[in-house]
Amino acid sequence: MKSSAETLATAIQVLDIEASAINGLKQFIDNSFYEAVRLIYESTGRVVVTGIGKSAIIGNKIVATMNSTGTPAIFMHAADAVHGDLGMVQQDDVVLCISNSGNTPEIKLLIPLVKSGGNKLISMSGNKESYLAKESDISLYAIVAQEACPNNLAPTSSTTAQLALGDALAVALLDWKDFSAKDFARYHPGGALGKRLYLRVSDIYLDNERPIVKPDADLKTVIMEISSKRLGATVVSEDGEHIDGIITDGDLRRLLSRDDRPDALQAKDIMSQMASTVQKDAMATEALDIMRHKKITQLIVLDGDKYLGMVHIHDLNKQGLIS
Repeated sequence: MKSSAETLATAIQVLDIEASAINGLKQFIDNSFYEAVRLIYESTGRVVVTGIGKSAIIGNKIVATMNSTGTPAIFMHAADAVHGDLGMVQQDDVVLCISNSGNTPEIKLLIPLVKSGGNKLISMSGNKESYLAKESDISLYAIVAQEACPNNLAPTSSTTAQLALGDALAVALLDWKDFSAKDFARYHPGGALGKRLYLRVSDIYLDNERPIVKPDADLKTVIMEISSKRLGATVVSEDGEHIDGIITDGDLRRLLSRDDRPDALQAKDIMSQMASTVQKDAMATEALDIMRHKKITQLIVLDGDKYLGMVHIHDLNKQGLIS
């Protein structure tokens, strides 16, 4: 069994080797990279990423990154391509083929078929002299000095380099497209960023009950309303639509600690008229900012001056807006 020190030293060595591999890619970023970005940007089709083995796994991730940043892409396994999947390649698609050696039998079989269809081919390989590199319209290189594996065999540094170069392509295309945070959110509506940009108070408060008592409500009624609606507060309103004040559970605790005969009090005697509110069409992030600034946990939701309900900080947390 290896010692803790030996294990940690191995981990650090792997990270050093892979960091060096990524840093070494800078020497291969030249006009070919520019031409690859321009070709994809000007294409009216998709990017069809293909590869085999570990390169196929990296290819899938590159596809996911491109799709999420505004560059339509699909993955085609190189082995399956020659058994029917080549039909997914359309006339205007650009093919990105990933292979460390660039000389695998599947790649050698696939490349002539891609070229016969008239599609432009971009390669990403670790061998400038490979069949893939020489047959491509544009060649990119993910060449590494060594794998992080102690036997220099298992794809480690090479796949990390492929992944990093794929990210460089995707981000460069993002830059060309002026792809904004709002664009990103449009492709990630369920993610935290999407919710920050699109989620409104009106999307949240309807899931909560609407706590309310009249100004002459006794203490027990106030406590029961706060407890039953489970929002930590209740609005005080005479007509049921306009706010006279608010009572929070904090107000009740402070009252009980200082008043010997609280039972004689009514809601209007306890309430605060300094109620914090937010409009229903406000962004949920605005509600969160107000809560944080005022150090409170709930806000009254209004439509103009009409009382609609409440939003609680727990609601915002459930939506992933609190990090």
